[in-house]
Amino acid sequence: MEKPQIDNNKKSMSNKIIEIELGRNEEALAEAEDYSKRAQWLRAAVLGANDGLLSTSSLMMGIGAVRRDAKTMLLTGAAGMVAGACSMAIGEFVSVYSQLDIEVAQIKREQRGREERNLPSPVQAAGASAAAFTVGAGVPLLAAAFARDYRVRLGAVVAAVSVALLGFGWAGAAIGRAPPVRAAMRVLFGGWVAMGITFGLTKLIGYSGV
Repeated sequence: MEKPQIDNNKKSMSNKIIEIELGRNEEALAEAEDYSKRAQWLRAAVLGANDGLLSTSSLMMGIGAVRRDAKTMLLTGAAGMVAGACSMAIGEFVSVYSQLDIEVAQIKREQRGREERNLPSPVQAAGASAAAFTVGAGVPLLAAAFARDYRVRLGAVVAAVSVALLGFGWAGAAIGRAPPVRAAMRVLFGGWVAMGITFGLTKLIGYSGV
């Protein structure tokens, strides 16, 4: 008479264990999804800052190849920063808005409710992208602002940008859980190549009198 009761207790315990495991799996999936979303935002911020850093510094190095005065270099860098930040913001806004339209259409097709906070925000994405670009672009601008001598100014820009490139490369690798040293050196080398090409070609064009 006791055996059926024991079997029922075992089944009850098994069901409870399964429920606990399912709950843990759901929590793990939720945590993984949350981390994935945070990682995407952080990666986008690092890439935006890196774009601002590299494009603005290359632009300043290019103009510095043919013009020695600090005012021209700073104005060029400031114009590049504003134009780049606006371009990044508009591009991100359009991209995320397209993603939002697709997700809303998918929800309607599947007839499933989803909270509004789970949907991407085009305005938030645009603001984050523009802010990250501006932060990156501010590095060479600040480096050049306090150097009056031409050679010192170029050296300060290259040095500041190199340190920032290493930092952004390291951060990107940490987010993606990749080897940080190799990633940082790769970003640094790419930045040097971009600045060198821009400086060299602009110098050549200036000498040719085009």
